[in-house]
Amino acid sequence: MTAPIDQNPQHEQDQAQSAPEQLVADSQMSPETYQFPSQRLVRRQKQAGKTPLVLVACGSFSPITYLHLRMFEMASDFVRFNTDFEVVGGFLSPVSDAYKKVGLAPAYHRIEMCELAARETSTWLSCDPWEAIQPDYVPTAEVLDHFDHEINEVLGGVEDVHGNRRPVRIALLAGADLIQTMSTPGVWSPRDLDHILRKYGTFIIERSGTDIEEALASLKQWQENIYVIQQVVQNDISSTKVRLFLKRDMSVRYLIPEPVIQHIEKNHLYEDPKKKEDDDKDKGKTLSSDAASQTDEPTKAESSRHASEG
Repeated sequence: MTAPIDQNPQHEQDQAQSAPEQLVADSQMSPETYQFPSQRLVRRQKQAGKTPLVLVACGSFSPITYLHLRMFEMASDFVRFNTDFEVVGGFLSPVSDAYKKVGLAPAYHRIEMCELAARETSTWLSCDPWEAIQPDYVPTAEVLDHFDHEINEVLGGVEDVHGNRRPVRIALLAGADLIQTMSTPGVWSPRDLDHILRKYGTFIIERSGTDIEEALASLKQWQENIYVIQQVVQNDISSTKVRLFLKRDMSVRYLIPEPVIQHIEKNHLYEDPKKKEDDDKDKGKTLSSDAASQTDEPTKAESSRHASEG
């Protein structure tokens, strides 16, 4: 249902303050019970003459890293200093299990890790589980359409500084490798590519070792909707590297948020299957040994008793 035009923003704020913040539903959420996490979406703009903007990052997030979170901060700074947009929200959208990527933890774990990272490290980011809970793989174009629907049709956009309703611009936030795939023939559907870059646009974080200029050359027709953000402090943390560290039983502290580390350890995610198998075998041997020693003790006591009786 679309929010009424004359809805009182103060009433919305009071409601938000009176209820505990929940940025995403539990792991049992299904497409039928899904609710869009709008709690952190800014419902009224603070700057006049700016176009409201929501940044959406799609990905595996297996696990989410500090670089994923830094991307939003870098984009927010870039938008503030270099564009006529005003950021009113930022969302992580984990891919569904149907993606079948190597190293992909179950969706409910990735949703929870993204939720923990957003809640514990940020005041404005949220995790939207909609894509992750779908039974089939959802193309990026459809994910952006989903955000456009929820924010502009269901919620009715946001209010400007004068209280007038305005539609929110949805944009894709991604690393430089995305632009390389977009410029590679046959990787993206031409229709989806045009839909994403013409209607929504994208903010790209530069990455060392990536030739972004060459990639942009083949996407020239959409250049007005492609914003390239320089990464001043180079950061090449990746989920792949984090998984490798975890598999080797190495520390990942300060690479990913502490609550995410705790979730990984609690649920034994990304462990080396062989190591786990060996640990289980050792555990089995220990249990067998303990059981045997406990069985022997009464036998020795029994022997002593019989000896004393004799």
